Amino acid sequence: MVLRFEEVSYRYAGSDTWALKNLDLTVSPGEAVLMAGASGSGKSSFCRSAIGLIPHFHRGEFIGSVTVDNLDTRKNPVYKIFGRAGLLFQNPDAQLFNRTVEAEIVYGLESLGLSPSEMEERLEWASSAAGISDFLHREPHTLSGGEKQRVALASILALRPKVLLLDEPFTHLDAEANETLCSILRTLYRDGLTVVIVEHRLQEFLPESSRLLVLHQGRLAQDGPPREVLRNDLTRFGITIPSLIRLSHQLKWPTVPLSAHEAATWLKEQTLSLSNDLQILPERQLLSSRGDGESIVEMEDVSFSYEKTLALRHIHMRLYRGECVALMGRNGAGKTTLIKHLNGLLKPQRGSVRVLGCDTARTPVAQLARHVGFAWQNANDQLFQPTVRDEVLTGPRTLKTYDPAWCDILFERFQLGPLLERSPFRLSEGEKKRVCFASALSGKPELVILDEPTAGQDELFRRELVTLIKELRNQGKTVLLVTHDIEFAAETASRWIVLAEGEIVGDERPEIIMNDRRAMERGGLRPTQLFQLLQALEDRKGGSDERSSSS
Repeated sequence: MVLRFEEVSYRYAGSDTWALKNLDLTVSPGEAVLMAGASGSGKSSFCRSAIGLIPHFHRGEFIGSVTVDNLDTRKNPVYKIFGRAGLLFQNPDAQLFNRTVEAEIVYGLESLGLSPSEMEERLEWASSAAGISDFLHREPHTLSGGEKQRVALASILALRPKVLLLDEPFTHLDAEANETLCSILRTLYRDGLTVVIVEHRLQEFLPESSRLLVLHQGRLAQDGPPREVLRNDLTRFGITIPSLIRLSHQLKWPTVPLSAHEAATWLKEQTLSLSNDLQILPERQLLSSRGDGESIVEMEDVSFSYEKTLALRHIHMRLYRGECVALMGRNGAGKTTLIKHLNGLLKPQRGSVRVLGCDTARTPVAQLARHVGFAWQNANDQLFQPTVRDEVLTGPRTLKTYDPAWCDILFERFQLGPLLERSPFRLSEGEKKRVCFASALSGKPELVILDEPTAGQDELFRRELVTLIKELRNQGKTVLLVTHDIEFAAETASRWIVLAEGEIVGDERPEIIMNDRRAMERGGLRPTQLFQLLQALEDRKGGSDERSSSS
């Protein structure tokens, strides 16, 4: 036993709702545990309790006991616990405060009183394990969101904890970085480290997990081997079911496949009937949906550099009224730099950008803000008002586009009613994100840019977001998604734009991009689970047809 919760109940100071309620569970050494649950189910409170932040930092009513590697968290200060249990927060900026990446990793080691040689060895190992050896001398604030997350991970790994907890670690990572992280975690738990991952996107780590836990309203609702738990209907708990598993339920398969390869192997001779069934899937329906032909964004030969680093090179891009486009690529590919050109936060050093006919180089940001709404990847970079209500209403009031009825609709749609008088800084990361969505839409912009919109969001909100995007398109609004969530992009976007090293390497319908191996490889992308399955089945059918013809 390396982590033990015994009848733990907890509620935050000033709250009548129990974040955790009679939670009783044991995690053994070497386990790879995946924890799922809707927003507000208690996952983050579980993580904070496991490293002693509850009850030492977060005040409130705490009942029961939490033991980490034989230390009672209630009886021991946090500094004694962090060498035994480490937590990678959902927002990596909350853990980064040193001037360089190397200083960030070494900071925790210095507090342990280690020798210089051991600190050097741990620094080298942790930075290599997290894939950040090449930018040890960079300043953390200059890194992308995914890169910051890996720096925070390296800082924790350097401490060599017995339990590693990760709160939505895959949210800000591209497909290649996801695979790298999975490989790192697989090695760590096989070497005896206990790994507990809290995640909405289950497919990322599902094949590697030995156990799946489901939290619901602070209680343990499901616990068992992943395949066993996933036979049940988990949608009632607000959990995003991987598309492959949804398909197995829909077609009433007797097995629950955890990967496309596993599903294709099991199906064998059922290829033909399944191919017919696959025609009903979202990726096969949305793709003919395009805008009405009127371009609202025109980027012509745009290039931009940060000092000596070329971030964008010769970008030619158009966005059309009424379409939803997904902008994708590796961390650091230039996606954030590109979208900052769409409201004038950055001006092109070469070429031109026109939004609704306005040249952004000559148009004030305040004027462009009337037409372009942003919800940034890190909600904390966007929030600045004392209450949620003020946060949402400041934009339209300042721009003189305030429509009380429309803002009331947004409050209801994003479930912000109970939060209106609360400080946005005291909300969960998922709630902060919803505040930013409402703020982005409150002024009724023509172009809506959502940066990693599914980060921290459960299935209930994802469904609401899909519906909202369809409604915006029907109203003639244009939606640009910047996302690593390729499953969500396949469901919502009629066009994908793939960026690699500051260049557009693909701009087409999703199924064409996923068939373009060069674009997918350069963009660091992986096809959706269902596309992988379809490809595997078509390859198998092709091989079968060849054998039949030869005989």
